[in-house]
Amino acid sequence: MNLTFFDQFSSPSLLGIPLILIATTFPALLLPAPNNRWIPSRLSALQLWFINLVTKQLMLPLDKKGHKWAMILTSLLIFLLLINLLGLLPYTFTPTTQLSMNLALAFPLWLATLLTGLRNQPSTSLAHLLPEGTPTLLIPALILIETTSLLIRPLALGVRLTANLTAGHLLIQLISTATAALLSTMPAVSLLTLLVLFLLTILEVAVAMIQAYVFVLLLSLYLQENI
Repeated sequence: MNLTFFDQFSSPSLLGIPLILIATTFPALLLPAPNNRWIPSRLSALQLWFINLVTKQLMLPLDKKGHKWAMILTSLLIFLLLINLLGLLPYTFTPTTQLSMNLALAFPLWLATLLTGLRNQPSTSLAHLLPEGTPTLLIPALILIETTSLLIRPLALGVRLTANLTAGHLLIQLISTATAALLSTMPAVSLLTLLVLFLLTILEVAVAMIQAYVFVLLLSLYLQENI
């Protein structure tokens, strides 16, 4: 059976049962379990500090009405961050390389922000479709363009996350394959590609963190437009 570079993105299964659910719930096992102490360990203190920092950064562009979304947005960021980072380990599967999963995360949250705006301030939300001072002849075309740009927001969120993670995984596999192939014939070149692989891995760790943050940050900005 010949394997291709894209086989790493296929959902694993055991006896015909998809294991993607286990892959998505496994990161929660890495978080410290709560108990009756305020700060039971240094790991819990580090976790609380990180959650506090992330929450502050996400709530900066939002007013008080949007602070009720703090738990949803912070939980989503930690969820994406753990999945993206665990997906860089050898012999693991990254669920966020699947466009279907990313769209399943992006579309309901985007729709919730849109419906929040239409419920609380319908006139202001609809006014975004037509900027003030638009010439009369351009009104139909501009409304169509703004509506299209509004509707493709969840697609853009899902595609951005999928494309960045998929490209990084492919580059790592290509360079690691070249390193293993050159090891016996050209050891010096193999060491050079190994150094490139090490630097690329560091870059992918940064990309995994940045893409999780950008995904949630854009959702918070969409929310700010509708509250």
